[in-house]
Parts: sequence; C-alpha cells; structure tokens
Amino acid sequence: MRVVVTTPTGNVGARVVRVLVQAGVRPVVLVRDPARLGEGVRGCVDAVVCDQGDAEAVVRATEGADALFWVDPPTGDEDPAAGYARMGASGARAVRENRIERTVFLSSGGAEFRSGAGEIDGLGRTEELLEEAVEGHGGAVVHLRCGYFFSNLFGMLDDLRAGVLRTTLPLDHAMPWVDPRDIGDVAAARLLSREWEGVSSQGVHGPEDLSFADAARVVGRATGREVRAERISEDALREALRGAGLGDKQVEDVVGMSSWMLEGRVPHDSRSLLTTTPTTLAAWAYGNLPGVL
Repeated sequence: MRVVVTTPTGNVGARVVRVLVQAGVRPVVLVRDPARLGEGVRGCVDAVVCDQGDAEAVVRATEGADALFWVDPPTGDEDPAAGYARMGASGARAVRENRIERTVFLSSGGAEFRSGAGEIDGLGRTEELLEEAVEGHGGAVVHLRCGYFFSNLFGMLDDLRAGVLRTTLPLDHAMPWVDPRDIGDVAAARLLSREWEGVSSQGVHGPEDLSFADAARVVGRATGREVRAERISEDALREALRGAGLGDKQVEDVVGMSSWMLEGRVPHDSRSLLTTTPTTLAAWAYGNLPGVL
C-alpha cells in the first residue's frame, strides 16, 4: 500500500505518520524541510521535498499513491480562505490525474456551509474540489470535520498566564473540543481501510462538548492557576488581530471562524459513536500545559 501524507510535522500529520509506521506501512511524506522530521522518523518514511502550492510537484510526488492524507497548510495569503482553496486545488489535481483511490481530508466543522465561516470557507471549497476530483474515476474521499483543537490553547499562553481564556462566543456555548492526536488516529484508520467508498464526511468531536467556561476550569485545575473565561466582542478581537499585524481580510477570516456559531448554525455531523474520540481536555492539559505556563 502506497500512502502519501502531507504536513507530516504538524500536530495531526505527525500522528498519522507514527500510526502508519506502527502498522507496517512506509509512507511517503511531502515536506518542505526534511530536517524537521524527527531522527527516528526519517528512516521509516520516504521524504519528498515539495511545496503543496506547486501543483505539478504534488502530482509528481503522489504518482502511484493508493491513499492520500491531505491538509491545506496555512499560506500567509492576505485572503486566507482563498489560500486554503488554492492549496486544495493542488491536492484535487493530484487525486484526479493520479486516480488516487482514497483521500482523507482534514476539514472542519462549518465547512459544510461553504460560506460565512471565515477561513473555514477555504476548507469548504477544498471539499468541493476533492469531490469533483474523485467523480471521474470512482475514488473515495472522506472529509474529517473536526472540532476545536486542544492545541489551540498554545496560541493563548500569554492570556492563560494572566489567568484568562478569551472568546467571542457565549461562555456557556458548548462545542466539540478534540485532541489532534485522536484526529490522527481516525485519519490513519481511514487510510489503512479499504472498506469505504464514495463521498462522505465524519465529525471528529472529542469525548464531550465543552464551553469556554468549562475549558477554563479544566486548565485551571491542570496548571494550579486561577483561570476564568471572559467573553470579548468581535470588535475587540478585530483590534487585537490588527495590533498583531494582520490585514483586513485576514482579520475578518479569523473572526468569521466563530461568528457562524453565533448565528445559530449547527454542524451537520452530529455526535455519535463514529464521531466521538477518547482523549479528554483534562488528560491533554495535565500532559501539556504545566510545563509551559
């Protein structure tokens, strides 16, 4: 089985690679800098230097692939959603031209709406492109519509050190939170299995829905700090993002990633046995946050 993995050094991609190797597969990994692969990983994979924005290079690197794990990497574009869609077009071209049998795409809850979800709209466009790509040869694609990554908390360390967890959502708004490692497990299982077909989606939701108030309590217990959730306005978030140097479209795409939930839209992939993964936020927080806070 020839399996190709993109973003193999990311939170999810690294887990996918590890599970595949442990299953006896030697994956092909597309990476810009092979030195970023751990020493133990380099001898277990075939690394191909590749920019995912270079469609020609992606097509060459995925030739002969049976299965593909595709992630749209951040591009730094002034229009982030368009940047994701541009990356998705490279993956879709490779799937179509190489007639790849199975594609697992790292998407997000909200992508199914196709518009109105900020950066996530770019993932929605990638879903469409991949669906079109498999139609011609009877291939299969599954969109993993994931919840809120636990690892997003690493981007909030300054606030957490100050004892606050900020959000534009109502503090009691519960939503799926998930460990990226569990997403990697689900992705790897799909890549290894041939027992699915067609176009489908699968939520990856963690073990329970959590509000930011819930998350603040969990983080506080794990770190021995007083942490409280605080709701801020979308305008306050915009001001903070502009202060960090983001352009207008970048700001609006970040704000839009949560504003669709404020509008009351509900993700299509509901919680079930299929979508529920095991790792709790508490287990992740105790293992990852005390050393950095």
